[in-house]
Amino acid sequence: MGHHHHHNVREGNRKGLLIALLITLGVMVVEFIGGLVTNSLALLSDAGHMLNDASSLFLSFLALWFATRSASPMKTYGYYRFEILAALLNGITLFLISGFILFEAYERFVSPPTVSSGTMIMIAVIGLFANLMSAWFLMKEGDVKHNVNMKSAYLHVLGDALGSVGAIIAGVLMLRFEWYLADPMISVVVSLLILRSAWGVLKQSIHILMEGSPIDQNEVNETLAGIDGVVNVHDLHIWTITSGFDALSCHIQIQDSSQHERILQEAIVTLKDKFHLEHVTIQVETEEIEHAACMV
Repeated sequence: MGHHHHHNVREGNRKGLLIALLITLGVMVVEFIGGLVTNSLALLSDAGHMLNDASSLFLSFLALWFATRSASPMKTYGYYRFEILAALLNGITLFLISGFILFEAYERFVSPPTVSSGTMIMIAVIGLFANLMSAWFLMKEGDVKHNVNMKSAYLHVLGDALGSVGAIIAGVLMLRFEWYLADPMISVVVSLLILRSAWGVLKQSIHILMEGSPIDQNEVNETLAGIDGVVNVHDLHIWTITSGFDALSCHIQIQDSSQHERILQEAIVTLKDKFHLEHVTIQVETEEIEHAACMV
Protein backbone atom coordinates (compact mmCIF):
# COMPACT_ATOMS: atom_id res chain seq x y z
CA MET A 1 0.00 0.00 0.00
CA GLY A 2 2.88 2.35 0.91
CA HIS A 3 4.61 1.64 -2.41
CA HIS A 4 1.34 2.25 -4.30
CA HIS A 5 0.84 5.60 -2.51
CA HIS A 6 4.45 6.61 -3.26
CA HIS A 7 3.89 5.75 -6.95
CA ASN A 8 0.71 7.86 -7.09
CA VAL A 9 2.51 10.83 -5.51
CA ARG A 10 5.31 10.57 -8.09
CA GLU A 11 2.81 10.42 -10.96
CA GLY A 12 1.10 13.52 -9.58
CA ASN A 13 4.46 15.29 -9.27
CA ARG A 14 5.31 14.48 -12.90
CA LYS A 15 1.93 15.66 -14.19
CA GLY A 16 2.07 18.91 -12.21
CA LEU A 17 5.61 19.67 -13.39
CA LEU A 18 4.81 19.00 -17.06
CA ILE A 19 1.76 21.32 -17.05
CA ALA A 20 3.69 24.06 -15.22
CA LEU A 21 6.61 23.70 -17.67
CA LEU A 22 4.39 24.17 -20.73
CA ILE A 23 2.65 27.21 -19.22
CA THR A 24 5.98 28.77 -18.19
CA LEU A 25 7.52 28.35 -21.65
CA GLY A 26 4.55 30.01 -23.33
CA VAL A 27 4.45 33.03 -21.03
CA MET A 28 8.25 33.41 -21.07
CA VAL A 29 8.17 34.05 -24.84
CA VAL A 30 5.34 36.60 -24.45
CA GLU A 31 7.08 38.48 -21.63
CA PHE A 32 10.46 38.53 -23.38
CA ILE A 33 8.99 40.04 -26.56
CA GLY A 34 6.90 42.42 -24.43
CA GLY A 35 9.96 43.52 -22.44
CA LEU A 36 11.85 44.37 -25.63
CA VAL A 37 8.89 46.28 -27.08
CA THR A 38 8.11 48.25 -23.90
CA ASN A 39 11.75 48.67 -22.73
CA SER A 40 10.79 47.36 -19.26
CA LEU A 41 13.43 45.84 -17.01
CA ALA A 42 10.69 44.45 -14.76
CA LEU A 43 9.27 42.47 -17.70
CA LEU A 44 12.66 41.44 -19.10
CA SER A 45 13.87 40.34 -15.67
CA ASP A 46 10.63 38.40 -15.20
CA ALA A 47 11.11 36.75 -18.62
CA GLY A 48 14.71 35.91 -17.68
CA HIS A 49 13.52 34.46 -14.43
CA MET A 50 10.93 32.41 -16.32
CA LEU A 51 13.61 31.07 -18.68
CA ASN A 52 15.49 30.00 -15.58
CA ASP A 53 12.27 28.53 -14.19
CA ALA A 54 11.56 26.59 -17.39
CA SER A 55 15.05 25.03 -17.08
CA SER A 56 14.45 24.35 -13.39
CA LEU A 57 11.05 22.77 -14.01
CA PHE A 58 12.58 20.59 -16.74
CA LEU A 59 15.41 19.62 -14.39
CA SER A 60 12.91 18.73 -11.65
CA PHE A 61 10.92 16.69 -14.18
CA LEU A 62 14.11 14.92 -15.29
CA ALA A 63 15.03 14.24 -11.66
CA LEU A 64 11.69 12.48 -11.08
CA TRP A 65 12.36 10.28 -14.10
CA PHE A 66 15.88 9.44 -12.87
CA ALA A 67 14.55 8.62 -9.40
CA THR A 68 12.39 5.81 -10.82
CA ARG A 69 15.43 3.95 -12.16
CA SER A 70 16.28 0.74 -10.32
CA ALA A 71 19.17 0.40 -7.90
CA SER A 72 22.37 -1.20 -9.17
CA PRO A 73 25.46 -2.79 -7.56
CA MET A 74 27.21 0.59 -7.91
CA LYS A 75 24.17 2.71 -6.95
CA THR A 76 22.68 0.71 -4.08
CA TYR A 77 20.15 3.42 -3.18
CA GLY A 78 19.19 3.98 -6.81
CA TYR A 79 18.98 7.52 -8.22
CA TYR A 80 16.76 9.13 -5.60
CA ARG A 81 19.42 11.70 -4.69
CA PHE A 82 19.14 13.19 -8.19
CA GLU A 83 16.02 14.96 -6.91
CA ILE A 84 18.05 16.64 -4.16
CA LEU A 85 20.80 17.62 -6.60
CA ALA A 86 18.14 19.19 -8.85
CA ALA A 87 16.73 21.13 -5.90
CA LEU A 88 20.24 22.34 -4.97
CA LEU A 89 20.91 23.50 -8.53
CA ASN A 90 17.51 25.23 -8.63
CA GLY A 91 18.35 27.06 -5.40
CA ILE A 92 21.71 28.21 -6.79
CA THR A 93 20.15 29.48 -10.02
CA LEU A 94 17.58 31.46 -8.01
CA PHE A 95 20.50 33.23 -6.32
CA LEU A 96 22.21 33.91 -9.67
CA ILE A 97 19.12 35.30 -11.38
CA SER A 98 18.42 37.55 -8.38
CA GLY A 99 21.98 38.85 -8.50
CA PHE A 100 21.62 39.64 -12.21
CA ILE A 101 18.35 41.55 -11.62
CA LEU A 102 19.92 43.55 -8.75
CA PHE A 103 22.85 44.50 -11.01
CA GLU A 104 20.55 45.62 -13.81
CA ALA A 105 18.39 47.54 -11.32
CA TYR A 106 21.46 49.45 -10.09
CA GLU A 107 22.19 50.66 -13.64
CA ARG A 108 18.59 51.80 -14.04
CA PHE A 109 18.70 53.68 -10.74
CA VAL A 110 21.59 55.69 -12.18
CA SER A 111 19.79 56.37 -15.47
CA PRO A 112 16.08 55.40 -15.44
CA PRO A 113 14.76 54.91 -19.02
CA THR A 114 11.24 55.59 -20.28
CA VAL A 115 8.96 52.55 -20.17
CA SER A 116 5.75 51.81 -22.14
CA SER A 117 3.71 51.31 -18.99
CA GLY A 118 0.31 50.36 -20.47
CA THR A 119 1.64 47.48 -22.58
CA MET A 120 3.88 46.38 -19.72
CA ILE A 121 0.88 46.10 -17.33
CA MET A 122 -1.13 44.07 -19.85
CA ILE A 123 1.69 41.57 -20.43
CA ALA A 124 2.45 41.33 -16.69
CA VAL A 125 -1.21 40.49 -15.97
CA ILE A 126 -1.00 37.63 -18.50
CA GLY A 127 2.20 36.48 -16.78
CA LEU A 128 0.62 36.61 -13.34
CA PHE A 129 -2.40 34.58 -14.46
CA ALA A 130 -0.14 31.93 -16.03
CA ASN A 131 2.13 31.78 -12.96
CA LEU A 132 -0.83 31.31 -10.62
CA MET A 133 -2.13 28.55 -12.90
CA SER A 134 1.26 26.80 -12.79
CA ALA A 135 1.44 27.14 -9.00
CA TRP A 136 -2.09 25.77 -8.66
CA PHE A 137 -1.33 22.71 -10.81
CA LEU A 138 1.87 22.02 -8.86
CA MET A 139 -0.03 22.22 -5.55
CA LYS A 140 -3.00 20.20 -6.82
CA GLU A 141 -1.06 17.42 -8.54
CA GLY A 142 2.24 17.35 -6.66
CA ASP A 143 3.69 17.28 -3.14
CA VAL A 144 5.17 20.78 -2.73
CA LYS A 145 5.16 20.54 1.06
CA HIS A 146 7.33 17.49 1.72
CA ASN A 147 9.28 16.94 -1.53
CA VAL A 148 12.24 19.35 -1.70
CA ASN A 149 12.53 18.93 -5.49
CA MET A 150 8.86 19.87 -5.99
CA LYS A 151 9.21 22.65 -3.43
CA SER A 152 12.11 24.22 -5.34
CA ALA A 153 10.09 24.10 -8.58
CA TYR A 154 7.07 25.60 -6.82
CA LEU A 155 9.19 28.43 -5.37
CA HIS A 156 10.50 29.24 -8.84
CA VAL A 157 6.94 29.57 -10.13
CA LEU A 158 5.90 31.56 -7.05
CA GLY A 159 8.90 33.84 -7.65
CA ASP A 160 7.57 34.42 -11.16
CA ALA A 161 4.16 35.34 -9.75
CA LEU A 162 5.82 37.87 -7.44
CA GLY A 163 7.75 39.25 -10.41
CA SER A 164 4.51 39.71 -12.35
CA VAL A 165 2.86 41.45 -9.38
CA GLY A 166 5.90 43.71 -9.11
CA ALA A 167 5.76 44.54 -12.82
CA ILE A 168 2.05 45.44 -12.51
CA ILE A 169 2.69 47.72 -9.51
CA ALA A 170 5.64 49.38 -11.26
CA GLY A 171 3.58 49.81 -14.42
CA VAL A 172 0.71 51.50 -12.53
CA LEU A 173 3.12 53.88 -10.76
CA MET A 174 4.81 54.83 -14.02
CA LEU A 175 1.52 55.21 -15.89
CA ARG A 176 -0.03 57.36 -13.15
CA PHE A 177 2.96 59.43 -11.98
CA GLU A 178 5.60 58.87 -14.72
CA TRP A 179 7.87 57.72 -11.90
CA TYR A 180 10.26 55.49 -13.84
CA LEU A 181 12.38 54.65 -10.78
CA ALA A 182 9.50 52.37 -9.77
CA ASP A 183 10.67 49.80 -12.37
CA PRO A 184 14.10 49.07 -10.80
CA MET A 185 12.77 49.57 -7.24
CA ILE A 186 10.11 46.87 -7.64
CA SER A 187 12.70 44.59 -9.29
CA VAL A 188 14.91 44.91 -6.18
CA VAL A 189 12.03 44.02 -3.84
CA VAL A 190 11.10 40.96 -5.92
CA SER A 191 14.75 39.85 -6.07
CA LEU A 192 15.08 40.01 -2.28
CA LEU A 193 11.91 37.93 -1.85
CA ILE A 194 13.28 35.35 -4.32
CA LEU A 195 16.59 35.25 -2.43
CA ARG A 196 14.74 34.49 0.81
CA SER A 197 12.98 31.51 -0.79
CA ALA A 198 16.19 30.34 -2.48
CA TRP A 199 18.01 30.25 0.86
CA GLY A 200 15.36 27.91 2.30
CA VAL A 201 15.75 25.46 -0.61
CA LEU A 202 19.56 25.59 -0.48
CA LYS A 203 19.60 25.05 3.27
CA GLN A 204 17.30 22.02 3.08
CA SER A 205 19.14 20.49 0.10
CA ILE A 206 22.57 20.88 1.71
CA HIS A 207 21.23 19.44 4.98
CA ILE A 208 20.09 16.30 3.12
CA LEU A 209 23.33 15.99 1.10
CA MET A 210 25.36 16.35 4.32
CA GLU A 211 23.39 13.40 5.78
CA GLY A 212 21.68 15.68 8.30
CA SER A 213 19.02 14.11 10.51
CA PRO A 214 15.42 14.84 9.46
CA ILE A 215 14.13 14.34 13.03
CA ASP A 216 15.35 14.86 16.61
CA GLN A 217 18.06 12.23 17.08
CA ASN A 218 18.10 12.63 20.86
CA GLU A 219 14.40 11.76 21.05
CA VAL A 220 14.93 8.63 18.95
CA ASN A 221 17.88 7.62 21.15
CA GLU A 222 15.85 8.06 24.34
CA THR A 223 12.89 6.12 22.91
CA LEU A 224 15.03 3.14 21.90
CA ALA A 225 16.96 3.21 25.19
CA GLY A 226 13.60 3.14 27.03
CA ILE A 227 12.69 -0.28 25.61
CA ASP A 228 12.74 -2.89 28.41
CA GLY A 229 16.00 -4.86 28.31
CA VAL A 230 18.07 -2.27 26.40
CA VAL A 231 21.36 -1.28 28.10
CA ASN A 232 22.35 1.49 25.66
CA VAL A 233 22.02 2.74 22.11
CA HIS A 234 25.09 3.84 20.15
CA ASP A 235 26.29 4.57 16.60
CA LEU A 236 22.84 6.00 15.85
CA HIS A 237 22.51 7.62 12.43
CA ILE A 238 19.39 9.04 10.78
CA TRP A 239 19.46 10.53 7.31
CA THR A 240 17.29 11.34 4.29
CA ILE A 241 17.84 9.54 1.00
CA THR A 242 15.29 11.73 -0.78
CA SER A 243 12.22 13.68 0.30
CA GLY A 244 9.84 11.34 2.15
CA PHE A 245 12.41 8.51 2.29
CA ASP A 246 14.32 8.51 5.59
CA ALA A 247 16.68 5.81 6.87
CA LEU A 248 18.19 4.79 10.22
CA SER A 249 20.98 2.56 11.45
CA CYS A 250 22.09 1.91 15.03
CA HIS A 251 23.57 -0.57 17.51
CA ILE A 252 21.48 -1.64 20.52
CA GLN A 253 23.14 -3.34 23.46
CA ILE A 254 20.88 -5.68 25.48
CA GLN A 255 21.18 -7.51 28.81
CA ASP A 256 19.68 -10.89 27.96
CA SER A 257 20.43 -12.48 24.58
CA SER A 258 17.28 -14.60 24.87
CA GLN A 259 15.27 -11.35 24.53
CA HIS A 260 16.97 -10.49 21.22
CA GLU A 261 13.96 -11.08 18.94
CA ARG A 262 11.42 -9.33 21.20
CA ILE A 263 13.57 -6.22 21.61
CA LEU A 264 14.40 -6.04 17.90
CA GLN A 265 10.72 -6.39 16.94
CA GLU A 266 9.67 -3.73 19.48
CA ALA A 267 12.35 -1.35 18.19
CA ILE A 268 11.22 -1.83 14.56
CA VAL A 269 7.53 -1.24 15.42
CA THR A 270 8.32 1.79 17.62
CA LEU A 271 10.44 3.46 14.93
CA LYS A 272 7.70 2.94 12.36
CA ASP A 273 4.74 4.04 14.53
CA LYS A 274 6.31 6.96 16.37
CA PHE A 275 8.85 8.34 13.86
CA HIS A 276 7.57 6.94 10.52
CA LEU A 277 10.94 5.28 9.92
CA GLU A 278 10.62 2.07 7.90
CA HIS A 279 14.06 1.74 6.28
CA VAL A 280 15.99 0.73 9.43
CA THR A 281 19.07 -1.38 10.13
CA ILE A 282 19.50 -2.38 13.77
CA GLN A 283 22.46 -4.37 15.10
CA VAL A 284 21.61 -6.02 18.43
CA GLU A 285 24.60 -6.70 20.68
CA THR A 286 25.28 -8.19 24.11
CA GLU A 287 27.95 -7.09 26.58
CA GLU A 288 30.18 -9.91 25.31
CA ILE A 289 30.32 -8.44 21.80
CA GLU A 290 33.11 -5.91 21.40
CA HIS A 291 32.65 -3.62 18.41
CA ALA A 292 35.41 -1.32 17.16
CA ALA A 293 34.72 2.38 17.76
CA CYS A 294 33.18 4.04 14.71
CA MET A 295 34.55 7.30 13.29
CA VAL A 296 31.13 8.99 13.39
